Amino acid sequence: MKRIVLLLLVATLLAPMVLLATGQPETQDGPGELVVYSSVDEANAKKILDAFTADTGIEVAFVHLSTGPALARIEAEMNNPQADVWMGAPNENHILARDRGLTIQHTSDATKEIPAQFRDPKGYWTSFYMNPMGVAVNTEALKKEGLAAPKSWEDLTKREYKGLIQMPSPQSSGTAYNVVTSLVQARGEDAAFEYMKRLNPNIQTYTSSGTAPSQAVAVGEAPIGIQFTPAFFQYADEGYPLQVIFPSEGVGYEAPAVSILKGARNEAAARQLVDWLVSKKGQDVLTAAKTYFYPVNPKAELGAGMPSFESLKTIPVDPTWAGQNKERLVERWVEEVLPAR
Repeated sequence: MKRIVLLLLVATLLAPMVLLATGQPETQDGPGELVVYSSVDEANAKKILDAFTADTGIEVAFVHLSTGPALARIEAEMNNPQADVWMGAPNENHILARDRGLTIQHTSDATKEIPAQFRDPKGYWTSFYMNPMGVAVNTEALKKEGLAAPKSWEDLTKREYKGLIQMPSPQSSGTAYNVVTSLVQARGEDAAFEYMKRLNPNIQTYTSSGTAPSQAVAVGEAPIGIQFTPAFFQYADEGYPLQVIFPSEGVGYEAPAVSILKGARNEAAARQLVDWLVSKKGQDVLTAAKTYFYPVNPKAELGAGMPSFESLKTIPVDPTWAGQNKERLVERWVEEVLPAR
């Protein structure tokens, strides 16, 4: 009898160690630490997630990864997920994640308040902000070059701008892929690729990060940058000599989404994060914390100095089509555009 009791006691003591060794979480009475892979830039991700923690008490650890590396890492870890949530990256990338079986469904009263174009019909992803594509110029740098600011996409191909433009690479950045898809939508695929070939000699650097061009333009390293507008608005607000331009032919826009990863160890907290992100409280943080993001909840407020989304000439792109064609279009960009210098 004493032997049986002793064996039971040893088994009880060893059970938590076995769970830890197999990678399974321990049972917790209170909220655990949520792990997020964030394709939102680090500064704004911290603002948003810190506000979520302050409001809910749920601690969050996040790792910043650009769109391509994030998706690759999530897929590599699919049999042993190391994160609970993927937050950020344009929604077509979340469609790829859904189609590859990497995410799970989530719908709630909170997500249903968001306009239909900003959420997956079956609940696999929900967009939580939107931003237009833009061009920013460093007015002082352009003045030194004796150049006027471009007004259109076509202007950007002029010889006078050779080597003066930075934009992200579609190989690693969802921002750059949005440029590709919006140009294809507006011009047709072959004409869009011919345009990008003409633009290529004017590109100083294709950055791996979607937000890197804004930093270069702010300090005058590159007089012109192409990316989504939040960082442009931020640097201009901070006093840098930046002018934000929306090309006259129209611009694409992003609707970054959030998905819960299949096998999430903190699934309940992950669902709570999604609901909070799209709630009025969470959406108002976008403005209060000066993220310069456009909210998707109609009840939320827009930041001062930002032109209304409705006032811009935009080029809508079907996210399902964009997701289904991403690998093909990026491969074509690598084969045809990069060598075109």
